[in-house]
Amino acid sequence: MVMDTEVVGPQVGQELFIKGGWALVATLVLILVYVLLRFTPKLAMGAIVAVLHDPICVLGFFALSQMTFDLTAISAILAVIGYSLNDTVIVFDRIRERARAARKLTIAQVIDESINQTLSRTLMTKLVTLLVVVALLVFGGESLHGFSAALVIGILAGTYSSIYISSALALDMGLQTEDLLERKTAKPEEVDGMP
Repeated sequence: MVMDTEVVGPQVGQELFIKGGWALVATLVLILVYVLLRFTPKLAMGAIVAVLHDPICVLGFFALSQMTFDLTAISAILAVIGYSLNDTVIVFDRIRERARAARKLTIAQVIDESINQTLSRTLMTKLVTLLVVVALLVFGGESLHGFSAALVIGILAGTYSSIYISSALALDMGLQTEDLLERKTAKPEEVDGMP
């Protein structure tokens, strides 16, 4: 016996889709602000391009496959953006740590070592997540098909962008070891008690 049935009409569905799009735009703007405050401008630009890369890949997949793009796909894109940004932040934090600890290395060597040190963690985390999402794709039914497909493409694109795009772009923009070292601020001169 069916107790209650709710149906979302086309007008409400369109409104929800537009609000979901605005949520996506707001998320990208807030991420832009966050990475600009957290990292040097060169690293921040690498993170921003990497974060933009992932939803573009998901949107491209939906355009090529002609799958239905709905609210669940938008929610998957939001999840992918956060997931990918997390990996990029971990790599960038390791780059800063290595730059401070090994000042004699070139910035390319620092980036290479940092990516290699975080690579096993990144790949293992992505692999385990991908196993669960592929199970959703295969066994989740039609209602979860778009969501899980967007997550699969997003996880693959996010892995690629956090390893290959973000740091390489920062290096191409002229990132130097000095950019990552903490700047020592000069102490203000002490003022005597005289007026």
